[in-house]
Amino acid sequence: MKWAGPIVAVGVLAAATGCAGQRGDVALGSDGPVSGLEWTACAIGPTTSGDETAAPAPTSGAKAECARLKVPLDYAKPGGDTIELALIKIPATGPGDRLGSLVFNFGGPGGSGVETLAQAAPRFKNLNTRYDLIGFDPRGVGLSAPVKCLEDARIDAVQQTESTPDTPTEVAAFEREQSALVAACQRRSGRLLPHVGTVNAARDMDRLRIALGSRKLDYFGISYGTELGAVYAHNFPRNVGRMVLDGAVDTKIDKTSLGLQQAAAFQRALTSYATDCAKDGPQLCPPSRAAGSQGAKSADQIVADVGALLDRLDEHPMRTGLGRELSQSLGMTGVATALYSRQLWPALTQGLAMAEQGDGTILLTLADAQNGRDDQGHFSNLMAANTAITCVDSAERHTAADVEKAMPKFRNASSVFGESMAWGIMQCTGWPVPGGESPAEVAAPGAPPILVLGNTGDPATPYAWAPALARELGTGVLVTLQGEGHGSYDSGDTCLRGAVDGFLLAGEVPKDGTRCG
Repeated sequence: MKWAGPIVAVGVLAAATGCAGQRGDVALGSDGPVSGLEWTACAIGPTTSGDETAAPAPTSGAKAECARLKVPLDYAKPGGDTIELALIKIPATGPGDRLGSLVFNFGGPGGSGVETLAQAAPRFKNLNTRYDLIGFDPRGVGLSAPVKCLEDARIDAVQQTESTPDTPTEVAAFEREQSALVAACQRRSGRLLPHVGTVNAARDMDRLRIALGSRKLDYFGISYGTELGAVYAHNFPRNVGRMVLDGAVDTKIDKTSLGLQQAAAFQRALTSYATDCAKDGPQLCPPSRAAGSQGAKSADQIVADVGALLDRLDEHPMRTGLGRELSQSLGMTGVATALYSRQLWPALTQGLAMAEQGDGTILLTLADAQNGRDDQGHFSNLMAANTAITCVDSAERHTAADVEKAMPKFRNASSVFGESMAWGIMQCTGWPVPGGESPAEVAAPGAPPILVLGNTGDPATPYAWAPALARELGTGVLVTLQGEGHGSYDSGDTCLRGAVDGFLLAGEVPKDGTRCG
């Protein structure tokens, strides 16, 4: 799942595809005929604002093929209007017999599976020897009938506004921004909004399975992708093949509890970073350098200083070398971004050191990467898609009074991130589409064993969610990584990767409760 700041969320860059070729066979699905796929060689590159007409652009990724899959806009009317889903395939490289297709969802909700797989395929090269790797943009995302809300310039402006309102005037301004966002989504994407939820995305995945010619769906879901995979398993348990869910989401908790647990997890991750940094001493850990001395600070002092820095940004945004200021909202996103991967900790150290000198360039660069903003000022549509999918899935609609009531718990969960994440529970306030039943049911009786991965230091999907999802599925097999960062497979841990690769490539189910790291 993505960092859940208020109003404007975070994103990844969308992608462009070029597709043509020979039409495949037509198969029959539960919701009508499913056309075969027209694969053709294509190049993938970032687009602007989910532009479905953008031309392909070269990347350094693996050789790719692209296609489009037609699905019903409204599954209650399978013979009615259709939309097209953008797909990408990285063909199996060999050696060994081809196992079929391995479908990915990398999270969000709202992340582009097309562009992400084009860039991430080398990280799955062992699996790619025997699987065709398949990425797709779920409905409402990227190049698949994208939800559109705010224009780029407006997103930039909102990100400079108050993210933790603490006066009646600021609260009123926050509520106006929320109302303006909802109105923009309704105006630009009203026809699509009722149809972009996770259940419909799961139905789309079963049509994708049929179109790929697969008897069973082999699937690798990460972060929100674990929720999508679990919903698929619940609805199509006998169509599940080898399924891996990494960075698990607990589908049974409400939005307030989710925010509280995520705030606490980001706080723990920040403390882990500070502890590691403080051990290096003041020469290698500039944030630990005491003002006016060369003495090192403790981890608790470093965490407190990060909080103080973000508090100062509330009243005094910081200059950067990018022509824009670093607001409190962007500063917090920048810090949170670096906690997604231990590999980004050095960048956080440098960014905090520069910020203490009055330069917010690195923190703003981190925030831009997380928000899907390119250097031309264009945003992906993740913010819009994230909100639209979340608010179709959930019936919760919170008010400012609800936030104020919950605020003490959020502050207790995280002195640094708590207030901002408390306001994040208003994401669906005023949304024009009634939400579905929440929490989601994901029990999957009849499904084969499903591998569920949890990282003890995960800030975005707290570890406790992994054993919870394994229990909720009923067929879940839990594998734990004792590590840092979001997700497990991408850590490179040989024990963890061995368990996953053995499961996907050879059908070897690890012992439930296996621990790595």
